[in-house]
Amino acid sequence: MDTPPEEDFDRLAGLASRLFNVKIVLVSLLARDRQFFKAQVGFDVCETSREVSFCAHAIVQDDILVISDAAKDPRFSSNPLVLGPPFIRFYAGKPLATGTGEKIGTVCLIDTKPRNTFTVEDRKNLTDLAALVMERMEMRRLNYMKSISQARFENIAATSPDAIICSNSEGEITFWNSAAERLFGYTAKEIVDHTSEIIVPDSWRRIYDAELDRLRHGQKLELADRTIELSGLRKDGGEFPAELSLSTWQEGNSTSVGAIVRDITERRQNEERLFRLASLDALTDLPNRGAWRECLTETLAAEKPATVLLLDLDGFKEVNDTLGHSAGDSVLKEVAARLKATCDNAIMVARLGGDEFVALLPGNDERQANSIAGELVAAITDRYEFAGQTAEVGVSIGVALAPQHSARSEELLGAADLALYRAKAAGRGRYEMFTPALREVAVARRAFQLELRHAFENGEFELFYQPQVSTGDRRLTGAEALIRWNHPQRGLLTPASFIDVLSQKPSAAAIGEWILRTACRQAAEWRETVPSFRIGVNLFEAQLRSGRLLTTVQEILAEEKLPPEAVELEIVENIFLHNDPATLKLLHDLRDLGIGLSFDDYGTGFASLSLLKRYPVSRLKIDRSFVRDVNTDPEDAAVVNAVLYLARSFGIEVIAEGVETKAQLDFLKQNGCPEAQGYLFGKPVPVAEFTDKFISSHSAL
Repeated sequence: MDTPPEEDFDRLAGLASRLFNVKIVLVSLLARDRQFFKAQVGFDVCETSREVSFCAHAIVQDDILVISDAAKDPRFSSNPLVLGPPFIRFYAGKPLATGTGEKIGTVCLIDTKPRNTFTVEDRKNLTDLAALVMERMEMRRLNYMKSISQARFENIAATSPDAIICSNSEGEITFWNSAAERLFGYTAKEIVDHTSEIIVPDSWRRIYDAELDRLRHGQKLELADRTIELSGLRKDGGEFPAELSLSTWQEGNSTSVGAIVRDITERRQNEERLFRLASLDALTDLPNRGAWRECLTETLAAEKPATVLLLDLDGFKEVNDTLGHSAGDSVLKEVAARLKATCDNAIMVARLGGDEFVALLPGNDERQANSIAGELVAAITDRYEFAGQTAEVGVSIGVALAPQHSARSEELLGAADLALYRAKAAGRGRYEMFTPALREVAVARRAFQLELRHAFENGEFELFYQPQVSTGDRRLTGAEALIRWNHPQRGLLTPASFIDVLSQKPSAAAIGEWILRTACRQAAEWRETVPSFRIGVNLFEAQLRSGRLLTTVQEILAEEKLPPEAVELEIVENIFLHNDPATLKLLHDLRDLGIGLSFDDYGTGFASLSLLKRYPVSRLKIDRSFVRDVNTDPEDAAVVNAVLYLARSFGIEVIAEGVETKAQLDFLKQNGCPEAQGYLFGKPVPVAEFTDKFISSHSAL
């Protein structure tokens, strides 16, 4: 609609006028309320109203509408175009229909004289004429769409950041956008009509020639319809990595090729950087754990003899704690340098994480492995300087050989780890060679840990109670709750055989809560007979970290109707030494609640006087190791007296444990120790026996 005259359509209208000997020929297109004349002969109007249009009647016909004399046809006799210019009397119109059947207008023949005949031949000619008009319209539509598509393509290509290149089946470039100019250095004027081999480097020229040969023989490109990575050749002769996407299409009998080319230099650099991040330790620039595992796996798969040295630094945490993490980082870098210098023939030296390093050496000679391990201990166990400060760090090393100790990477590293564990247990600053016995011990330890996990689930734990008494009159003041394990095969086990392992288990907090609840429930029952009874319960460190201890204690006190002073929680020294603000607050909250806090085994470790000022301890427990020889060893006696003096000075209660003789009790009484526990008064026993011996009678022990 509303397009200017075009020669093709005007020529067809003139042909129709001559062929049918009519004054007026119209090629009309109908809109909702008007008709537009795309071509016309003998009629100067560009359009008319659809209401008076003859074509509006013709377009609804399946075939040609013929009106011999419009003046005598009741449908048109009063039509303005009949009564006035152009004074239509004869009309023949053929609908113009698209390939999908949509009717868009007519080709119509008009004369000012009636015509009684319109022969079969006339009908055939008018039908053919309408077909010619539609063919011209379809060609015009296709050309228009092509020009629109070309314009869109050129607009998109002009703004595309990627090079867009088109070529024909001979490889001659037909289109070259501005991104291609920037990427390759050629202007469009310089390169259009030249073959595309000008931008193909020698590295894949053979591929290019083979693809071009396929094009010339009408075959499909192997690289078409997918994205590949090759390289491009710039005008200055430089190559760059490129991502290339090829597509083909037919233009007549010829195949055209389109290429989208993207410079991936930056991507490659990022990939290399990510690879370094993924495979190298950022601090020491050594290969990391992932790269190490891959290297070890490849070495063992090739059945090459090898030695694994697994290193763990001794005293490194103290460097971080005292000098700061910058000093720690400096030490790690220096350790890496010394490790590489000592193991200069290593297949790989890597940092596994933290203060753990590993070296993979060629060969599996035991004497040579021990020699290098000894050299490493000497090289790494030395002073480290940082910002005018000195740090001392040692190292422990586990050694494993392949294939003697294993030909599988995980097992071999595990063997070195077991040897390292033994080296640390033996006093640090040492190296140990793996032996099969270490694995046997580890297997047994794992089995034991599994049994320990099931023990809680199966209800195999039981609480025993040891009485605590007043030294003055030997009256019962309370008891310490002590866990026992009723092992299905090994019988009753004391804490010495499992408590260290148990305290490190994930279930430690839950087991600790069970102990606390069970002991407090029992204490509430015994307080009905002994109203002043106090229960002492040992805490696991995991309970302090769980975030539930304060709430749990409050719940238990409420459920069992226990006063806070009836519960005393026993804490070991290492909990205090962590100097954790959250733990300190928790302990203050417990004391504010009225709960007693007992410092277990005081005097046996590194606890300082400052801990007694900082932490809200309410009782000190004198360790059995000082009580044992208190009557014969002046030093032990001095320690006990010193603890008693400190307790009085700080207003803290004291209890001595491990009292087995009357002489020990007499010494404690004479020196003002108010409470004691030990075999002199009673061993740890089950609930029923404790009730029988100490609660029912409730007499002096």
